[in-house]
Amino acid sequence: MTELIVAANVASIEELKVFVNKTSSHLDFYKIDSGLFTKTGPDAVKLIKDSGKKIFLDLKFHDIPSTVARAAANCIFLGVDMFNVHAMGGFEMMEAAVKETWSMHSGIPIILGVTVLTSIDEAAFRDLFGSPSNNLNQHVLLLAQLAKSAGLSGVVASPNEIKPIKERCGKDFVVVTPGIRLPGEDKKDQMRTDTPKGASLSGADFIVVGRPIVEARDPVAVIEEYRKELSQ
Repeated sequence: MTELIVAANVASIEELKVFVNKTSSHLDFYKIDSGLFTKTGPDAVKLIKDSGKKIFLDLKFHDIPSTVARAAANCIFLGVDMFNVHAMGGFEMMEAAVKETWSMHSGIPIILGVTVLTSIDEAAFRDLFGSPSNNLNQHVLLLAQLAKSAGLSGVVASPNEIKPIKERCGKDFVVVTPGIRLPGEDKKDQMRTDTPKGASLSGADFIVVGRPIVEARDPVAVIEEYRKELSQ
């Protein structure tokens, strides 16, 4: 069954504490992004770990292989359950992250390759890459295959690409899907989106939801709405 990860898009450790206290009895997995991590550092990770919950550290590492390997090692020291690197960093960079984590002989987290951000549509893709022979969906699929060949556990991809990734890379290759909204919700800056039910039916292993839950007057009620959609 598709699992829900909530992106804790808050501004401070104090806000994170309030949010986790409010929601932890209804959630198993939180995501920490670069906005929060650059403000709080490892304190945000510790707070969530101390609450007994899992952490997806969403820092999207993209650097030379040796630097990303060091970052991967630090993710192990932090005790995160999932982290990501940009698949556009290439095979050697992704493989370096995998080898570093395996060399540490400690709980191996899920390592994901970020394909193409869900805020990018076909027009923005063309702006970035000119007129490539592949369209956006084909590019995502190529990056997913590269991530798998480098030994990554899975990828972050939009709902549009879940099915072809599963078909090409296998059902055990993890797909984490942002850009998820309930029917009628404002998509904001997300371009390639779907509902929780749609993503689940397509085979997503995890969906990631942030602002619709974090900014809600009653985040627990919205969490339950997402869970209800996933169970349909």
